[in-house]
Amino acid sequence: MSNISIICVGKIKEKYWNDAISEYSKRLSRYCKLSIIEVADEKTPDNAPLAIEEQIKKKEGDRILQNIEQGAYVCALAIDGKKYSSEKFSDYINGLGVSGVSHIQFVIGGSLGLHSDVLKRADSKISFSDMTFPHQMMRVILLEQIYRAYRIMRGEPYHK
Repeated sequence: MSNISIICVGKIKEKYWNDAISEYSKRLSRYCKLSIIEVADEKTPDNAPLAIEEQIKKKEGDRILQNIEQGAYVCALAIDGKKYSSEKFSDYINGLGVSGVSHIQFVIGGSLGLHSDVLKRADSKISFSDMTFPHQMMRVILLEQIYRAYRIMRGEPYHK
């Protein structure tokens, strides 16, 4: 059974997001060992200058990097990453497993995105859309797509 970790910035306060995350985590337990690692986010002042935003991304990025495991395959969620259909994303995850990857770590940045140090460490970058989503919603979307990927891999029915 493969290991999947999601490293994300910030805690989720809203019950409805936590309920969705719990549901997909439960569903995924049949297919993989899932862990969700939350690192602290930094308060971003309104109209912060770029230098402050860069410092914030650096602090959050350092926290992310501290949680990346030696030997893990790191996939950063980034707007300029590669886009996949659900079927191709399933092939991608399956292909990593076939090539001997036993631990995939997905990384979701905070409100300002990921620091360049994290992007440099990433083995790949994927994008779910050209649009920007709140990190809470992105966590749910990622979990749903990982769940769907495993269903597709096993030839099990999934909603199209």
